[in-house]
Amino acid sequence: MEWQTKIQCFYPKLLLLLGQCDLCGNSTDKYPLLCSACLAELPLFKQEMVQSDLLNWPAINRALPNITFDQLFCLSPYLPPFSHWLVEFKYHGRFELANIFADLLIEQWQKSNLVNTTSSIDLVLSVPLHIDKWQERGYNQAHLIAQRFAKKLHLPYQASALKRVKKNTSQVGQTGAQRRKNLANTFELNPVLTKNLKQVILIDDVVTTGSTANEISKLLKKSGITKVTLVTVCLTLPNS
Repeated sequence: MEWQTKIQCFYPKLLLLLGQCDLCGNSTDKYPLLCSACLAELPLFKQEMVQSDLLNWPAINRALPNITFDQLFCLSPYLPPFSHWLVEFKYHGRFELANIFADLLIEQWQKSNLVNTTSSIDLVLSVPLHIDKWQERGYNQAHLIAQRFAKKLHLPYQASALKRVKKNTSQVGQTGAQRRKNLANTFELNPVLTKNLKQVILIDDVVTTGSTANEISKLLKKSGITKVTLVTVCLTLPNS
């Protein structure tokens, strides 16, 4: 019913205004929509165990074959509450969740050994949407995360450095091979905005097979970029 839909859309915004946790309803502290108790229970990757790079984890390295990016920094496996939040964020217009994702990524980044590499980053990029998809959805979820991430780390960000020129079919349910074929010749790079760059961060919301990041990384490296660090909220692996 229409009134139920309106309540479902308004309720998260009410929690934000009241300073209540999105998960349990208790008062929030450090983060909007997240109390200290729920923060402590989040299923975050232990960055110190993989030297802040999930590619150092053999199981993940095997599951992401033929990668062209150099480093993978990720908050969590695709598990609740992140899996639920990402659906709400991506398909139901919950823009406020971008701040939680970006702030958690920043906190984990600053706790890790990557904090010492921040000054060497030349540019932050986000995985772009095709213009038709952007008009349909009204926003690019990766852009919203990247914008805040870059701003709070005092890094340059260019939303227009990458362009999606091919409108792909949905990749949901596709194998890695199908995704790679689907993504061929999908992206274009603005040579003016990416001239003389060496190290970049590429931000996306979810990584499944790594095909999208691979396609973009190949393009970046053809332009002379030597290191691509993929930063993402969640990692989901096929058949996991």
